[in-house]
Amino acid sequence: MQIRCEWASFSDLALKYHDGEWGVPIHDDRSLFEFLVLEGAQAGLSWETILRKRDNYRKAFNNFDYEKVAAYDDVKVEELLKNEGIVRNRLKVRSAIANAQAFKKVRDEFGSFDTYIWSFVNHSPVQNSWKSLADIPAKTDIAEKISKDLKKRGFSFVGPTIIYAFMQAVGMVNDHVTDCFRYEQCRELGRK
Repeated sequence: MQIRCEWASFSDLALKYHDGEWGVPIHDDRSLFEFLVLEGAQAGLSWETILRKRDNYRKAFNNFDYEKVAAYDDVKVEELLKNEGIVRNRLKVRSAIANAQAFKKVRDEFGSFDTYIWSFVNHSPVQNSWKSLADIPAKTDIAEKISKDLKKRGFSFVGPTIIYAFMQAVGMVNDHVTDCFRYEQCRELGRK
């Protein structure tokens, strides 16, 4: 039997996400934007809730095309707030739009959001070596630094805890526990 991070056993959805995505380095701007929106939407909720709504988010937010999302108007906001498939929170919906606009500015300045965000970890995943779920912090100094910089650039719902979860999701940090079968796999992916 394969050993996994404890949280992966909560559901089949969590298991699939853990085994296939969590901690895998992502360098695609569309995917990075997706996780930025989803992690912001998750604030105050469980990640399981967001995973269940993920396909609905993809449909509602034009497959996370940040160019299109950046152009959403008040009519689109009202339409999204009626969509039962997503988290219908006005602040979170407006945040996704504002973040798309800020995302575009970062991309224009740095060539890509990927170049910008990965620069905080010297373009290589931080390799942690946690023994248990209890050891993993909710935020780190790097997450604090990124959060502060994103806020300065006009992003919202990007507090250090949300940003650390984002970093874990997109593989900027390898936070699989050391006895998890994905720990070494993600470690190897980070070396490529």
